[in-house]
Amino acid sequence: MEKALVIFSGGQDSTTCLFWAKQHFSEVRALTFFYGQKHRLEVERAHDIATGAGIPFELQDVSFISRLGRSSLTDPALPVDSADEEKTAEGYPSTFVPGRNLFFLSAAAVYAREHGIRNLVTGVSQTDFSGYPDCRDTFIRSLNVTLNLALDEQFVIHTPLMWLDKAQTWELADRLGVFDLVREKTLTCYNGIPGDGCGRCPACKLRRKGLEKYLAQRGKA
Repeated sequence: MEKALVIFSGGQDSTTCLFWAKQHFSEVRALTFFYGQKHRLEVERAHDIATGAGIPFELQDVSFISRLGRSSLTDPALPVDSADEEKTAEGYPSTFVPGRNLFFLSAAAVYAREHGIRNLVTGVSQTDFSGYPDCRDTFIRSLNVTLNLALDEQFVIHTPLMWLDKAQTWELADRLGVFDLVREKTLTCYNGIPGDGCGRCPACKLRRKGLEKYLAQRGKA
């Protein structure tokens, strides 16, 4: 029986991946992380979506991440509305949380090993994304090798959205039968507003652009 563990935030991408995993694996678990993010509501949304789908949900506290580096997603003093213009000293968006996916996937691998799970699913993408280095395919492939060596296992990290733009991600959610759930119940907004969000932050702009493109395409079909 093939099992999968989904790194689950309750946002558009991870929710789409959660239901993708349900379609591809016989048993699915959802692992959510509290990493010191400003909006605890996203953790609550993740719990509600997973349990509503009948998927076991687990929350892990890795809030030490927020103390290792500054990000507008974790520091109340930093606004996010203009995060697509503001850059860190290294040239990354101010919403970049250093090491987030590295920590998430490493912790997920340890958790998965203890539960006899070899498939890890994450919603990272380098097609429509904010320029985070830990969303790139080369990073995921490299970490997959490292985790296998570190834990003497044969994990497979699945990235269903890696080469999809946001319009294609909406299309996938529609094919999976969760378009309305993703649109209305997920929390992608950097300002902590569910559904269509604030409309101003980079995440909302990217999500809206993809939605409008997909709806236009669907209307022509």
